[in-house]
Amino acid sequence: MHDRPLEFSPDSHDFATHLRWFLRGTARIVSVPALLLMSSFVGFAGLAIESGMTMVQTVFMVLTIWALPAKVMLIGAATSGATLPAVAASVALSSVRLMPMVVALLPELKGPRTRRITLLFLSHFVAVTAWVMAMEELRNIPRDLRTSYFAGIGLVLVGANALIVVAVYLLSASFPPIVFAALFMLTPMYFLTSLWRSAREKAGQIAMIAGLVLFPIFHALVPGSDLLLTGLVGGVGAFIFHRIRRDPLEAK
Repeated sequence: MHDRPLEFSPDSHDFATHLRWFLRGTARIVSVPALLLMSSFVGFAGLAIESGMTMVQTVFMVLTIWALPAKVMLIGAATSGATLPAVAASVALSSVRLMPMVVALLPELKGPRTRRITLLFLSHFVAVTAWVMAMEELRNIPRDLRTSYFAGIGLVLVGANALIVVAVYLLSASFPPIVFAALFMLTPMYFLTSLWRSAREKAGQIAMIAGLVLFPIFHALVPGSDLLLTGLVGGVGAFIFHRIRRDPLEAK
């Protein structure tokens, strides 16, 4: 990996160059974040099996709804007998949290010749694991090749996890439920530590602390709106902290 981004050159648009960087992205499947995510999809497949979802339905969810919490929410809402509009609204609300990640990542991916349709396609793969992987490495990748690199990350993660779901369905009799539950809990722990490490502003860490403190309180008081209120109050509080901390520096 280069210490600094390479300068733009005409050769960087050769198919072989793009393919090489795409393969570098796919190579990230051999990493701790990817392995933790795949182990969590073992747990997710177990949850889907216990909920009565077919293999085709579960694989379809993996391919079309990338964020793991949204898929879990979809299964929970569907098995509880919720109406289709209610299920769609709950999944959409759970995915709104990814909007800031998309907003932060797409300008980093955009190169001199990047088409809008390419960015729209790649935005489908923005979830915590792929986002953290990309934000850690993009500064060291030539700007006109970043889309190829991120496409490798996104496609290999989605493809690998879809195959894992198929394998779990075929071997489900060999897995006790406690194994599914234990593996499923690995991803939240990784999300917490990786987001803390990759936060570029102190406000991001303040928001995480606020979420950990506020969620149990809101869950006890208003369990139906706990996640929404936690994000709203914690996010606004972190933003106010950021403004207060930044204004004195700007005054100097």
